[in-house]
Parts: sequence; C-alpha cells; structure tokens
Amino acid sequence: MHKPVIAVALSGGVDSLVSGFLLKEKYPHVFGLHFITGYEKQPGNMAYIKEQLKMDIVCLDLSEAFEQKVVQYFVSTYTQGQTPNPCMVCNQKIKFGILLEQAKKLGADYLATGHYAAIVNTLTRPHLDTSHAWLEKGTDTAKDQSYFLARLSSSQLSQILCPLADFTKEQVKDLAARYNLVPLRAKESQDICFIHDTGICEFITDKTGMALRKGPVMDMAGRHVGTHDGVFRFTIGQRRGINCPASEPYYVRKIDPLTNTLHVCFKKDLAQYQMAVDSIMWNDPDTDDTQNLKTKIRYHHKEADSRLYRNGSAGRVIFNHPQHAVTPGQAAVFYKSKKVSGSGIIQ
Repeated sequence: MHKPVIAVALSGGVDSLVSGFLLKEKYPHVFGLHFITGYEKQPGNMAYIKEQLKMDIVCLDLSEAFEQKVVQYFVSTYTQGQTPNPCMVCNQKIKFGILLEQAKKLGADYLATGHYAAIVNTLTRPHLDTSHAWLEKGTDTAKDQSYFLARLSSSQLSQILCPLADFTKEQVKDLAARYNLVPLRAKESQDICFIHDTGICEFITDKTGMALRKGPVMDMAGRHVGTHDGVFRFTIGQRRGINCPASEPYYVRKIDPLTNTLHVCFKKDLAQYQMAVDSIMWNDPDTDDTQNLKTKIRYHHKEADSRLYRNGSAGRVIFNHPQHAVTPGQAAVFYKSKKVSGSGIIQ
C-alpha cells in the first residue's frame, strides 16, 4: 500500500508546529514548506522549527504572487467601496493554489495546514465514498476556521489535510507544552498580515497614490448631514469616526467611491432581510437543497437561518430574520449542520 507523502505548511506559529508534529508521528514521509509573502516584519527562523520537528523544510519566495493575487485584490476591492477578506483569497490562490502546486512538484500527495477545520477526503475518511471531497466545521466551535476555507474547490480539498480538526486550541497548547514545541512567536497574529504599522486607509493611499478627499455624508432621506475625511476610512456598519450630530448615532450604510459619498443610517436601518451574492461555489455532494441553510456573513457572525435562490453563479439570500451590517465584498458561507455547502461573495 502506498504510504502518502505529506507536506505541511509551517508558519512558525503553534498551530502549524503541532500539526507538523502530529503528522510526523502518524506518517513516515513528511516535510515542511514555509513561504515568504514579502510583508514579514522579520524572517522566520525555520532552522529552529526544523530542529524541533526533525524534518526537512523547503522555503519558497511567493512574494510576487502574493502581491498580485492578494494585496492587489485587497486594494482594488477597497477602492470599489467594498470590504474584502484577503485571508480567503490567500487560502484559495496562494496556500492551496501555488503552494499546493509546489508541494506536488516536490513529491507530496497532500498539503497540510494548522487550520481548525475538518476536510473529508479519501485519506481522512477512507470508509466513506469520498470521490467528492468536502469541508466541515472543526471540533473547537470557538476557533472553527471552516469559514476561511469555504472558497476552496472539491479538487483542492481532496489534496488537503487539517490535523487539528478534532482538537481544541487549549489541547494544541497543551500538546506543545508536553512535547516542548516552542513556536517562533508567542502571540498570534489577529490582523491583516500585510498591514503592520499603519491603518488600512493609509495602506490603500500608499499603494494607489490616491489622495484622501473630503466628501458629503448623506442620510437615508438624501439630506447632507456632514462631511467625511475620506471614504476609505470606513466600512459597512461602522459607527466610529462619522462625527455627525443626530438624535442617535449614525452607522455607515453604503460607501460610494465614484461620488466620494458616505451614506449613513440609524442602527435599526442597518438590518436587512436579503442580500445578493455572486461567484457562488457550491460544494455539497449530497444535495442541491438551498432552502434550509445557515448563512454566515463574516467570520465573527452567528449563522442565520436562510434560503438561497440561485441563478447560475449568482443568487439571492433571504434571511428568516434581518441581519445587521451586510457588507459587500465579504464572503457568505452556507452551512448544512457542520458541513460547508458552499459560499458566495456579497454584493
């Protein structure tokens, strides 16, 4: 029987470090991959990780592709008045796109990462008919990262492993302590990995050369209620920074970069029963039923009961109860229980 060759993506954090350790314990042929984005504050000491895991680690410079496929996407989406999710694009096009291709060229059958999610394929569930691979939530409900992997195709999922699927974050930390596995950094990165010492607005203007321009703030009745200092300072649902006196606080409802206008509303007016989505990827092998879904409209959002009406790769989501701050550019992820059925981009 063929013993699979596993490549594990190693960032230097505790999750990928423990993933590498678990894989080394289970499979005889495991090696590491570390890729450079060009936005690292300091280079990762992969020699230190190599010493701990006792495995070869190949370092790859993917900075050019990262700039083109992730950073430029982020910037262009923002300049269109939408709020992108660069992590999902990085997973789709860099980690499980270019990095997966490189892993295969180096002889790997699978690429593993430290995501808290479960992937069902021929290696993880050999007793099932898994000719069509799919994605499920991880065991740790507080840490589950299936949302960030929801733009991956079945073909990609068939070649991916997530060793931490059945672990909680605390169990991972305990494993690291028990086996003296020390990550390169103690603190986890929670922000956008390519923005360090500046804000998003400043990053956008630096990349594009576009000067911030003052512009009108309009309420839902079309009244001019104030002036903003630059539309790229805002995102949908934002309250801070509007600075327009009213009977109750204003929230950002819409951003129009073409007219340099910020549209605002009161909190109750942020709620909506439906939204348009496009670029739908449907990845549930069991059913085309789209009438009993739970939809997540951003990572820190409680899934909402909903129905999806599809027309090819576009569609409309109808919620059973109104949802606040539906944000164009973000991903809508559709769940059936713990299974990820599909995803789309909010319009």
